[in-house]
Amino acid sequence: MPIAYSFPQPPRAADEASATQVLTMATTALRARRLAEVEELRLAIQWAVLSGHPRDDRDPMVTPGGDGTPEVREHAIPELAMARETHPATTRALIADGLDLVHRLPLTWGVVAAGDCEPWVARKVAVLSRSLLSEQVVKVDRAVAKAIAGHAPSTVLEIARAKVIEADPETHRAEQERSRHQRYVSLSRSDEFGYRCLIARVTAGDAAWLDAMIDRIADILAITMGHDHNRDELRSIALGWLARPADLLKLLLEHTEQTEDAGPTEDTEDTKPTKDTVDTDAGEHTDSERPAWAPDHLADTLDKLAAMSARRLARLRGRGRLFVHLTDEALRTRTGVARIEGVGPIDVRQLHEVLGHADVTVTPVLDLRMRRRVDAYEHPEVVKDHVWTQTGGDCFPYTPRTATRDGVDYDHAVPYDDTGPPGQTGPHNSGPLRRRHHRTKTHGGLTTRVVGPGRHLWQTPHNQAFLIDHTGTTRLTQQQGEAMADAIDDGVELYYSDAVAYELP
Repeated sequence: MPIAYSFPQPPRAADEASATQVLTMATTALRARRLAEVEELRLAIQWAVLSGHPRDDRDPMVTPGGDGTPEVREHAIPELAMARETHPATTRALIADGLDLVHRLPLTWGVVAAGDCEPWVARKVAVLSRSLLSEQVVKVDRAVAKAIAGHAPSTVLEIARAKVIEADPETHRAEQERSRHQRYVSLSRSDEFGYRCLIARVTAGDAAWLDAMIDRIADILAITMGHDHNRDELRSIALGWLARPADLLKLLLEHTEQTEDAGPTEDTEDTKPTKDTVDTDAGEHTDSERPAWAPDHLADTLDKLAAMSARRLARLRGRGRLFVHLTDEALRTRTGVARIEGVGPIDVRQLHEVLGHADVTVTPVLDLRMRRRVDAYEHPEVVKDHVWTQTGGDCFPYTPRTATRDGVDYDHAVPYDDTGPPGQTGPHNSGPLRRRHHRTKTHGGLTTRVVGPGRHLWQTPHNQAFLIDHTGTTRLTQQQGEAMADAIDDGVELYYSDAVAYELP
């Protein structure tokens, strides 16, 4: 006969708490959960210490962690797994991550042990850097320890990946070469409606160009097939056109404007009437007005196709823009790490995979010392570039810096006033926000101020304050937030260092 257990229900303090108390309790619960995960890591590490010596010659030892971590009895791991009610592989991973953090990433472990960051992010960093030697992983540890407490997880992992490449570029290139041979294209089984999924692993550059071409074909199909098809459906149909190159060639050329990007070699012959000129009721139809596709002149058509740039045939709705961040040394020596917005860190030698087939226009680096201000509500492109470069991404608290320049709104921190003073639009009063974050700020009662170059102060309706800058997101006290907001009204930038405030005029 099954036994029924009854447990007393604890009082739900949150039901009767005020909004401010609920927010405080949420922060307390967050810290408690993090410290509980830290305790799990500590116990796994202690178990590894207790199991660090073989019982006899037949007791095998393994090294779950990276270079420089101690060995553990292989047969001791399942016992801890049973106590944790997990698979031995899961517990082995916990032991490996804990040993790596203590022995290879001590600076990062210090932040984790204090409960100031998410332990799972630190564990992911341990996995990413496990192939490095103990003397190489120091570079990763220093960089991650500085970022993990304030930045979003995706930003921290991006930093870790970049530092792993820097620490051992030769191994990274070897792994990259091995990865090239793991590319594939596969098909799933057909579903009950006759549809299949196509899955492919390709280079970042090929993926970008395929996406651009599919988007271009979908744009054309939206015109030729009417408007009763959604965008995803049109992109799916467009992918099928790639299997019919002759039909695709015709479709692209019929919908390529002849005046766009026309070079000096196109239509430069004398425009006198030829045998191909016909008279119609609407008037003369000359060579320059004929559709691009000419079935009787395939060679000429192919010549035109060869003369067209990829930008013409696979253009998106506008001119594509790609932001690549790299140092002058990396550009000069062709060694190091480049960061591509929307892609992440890559070896600088991989840039040709993304840019190799493109018509590239290099935009000069902005001088962020300039005080760009305009009187209009709209942000001109040069101001957008300045704000984006200065801020480095979405300036909402704890948000990943994965947004792209064209995927954000440029929000006035202090709302624009038609009757207000001149120069309200500029880097001093603007921050990039994803549309969802923009709506949250507008309708959620949040306020924000630009309190210095690339520094954004947020204050919530329940007196929480956060500072977003190059270090990530920092929680401030209510008094610190108010003092910072008051200071910027007087033209003073207020900084806090170890609870000591200092001012810059």
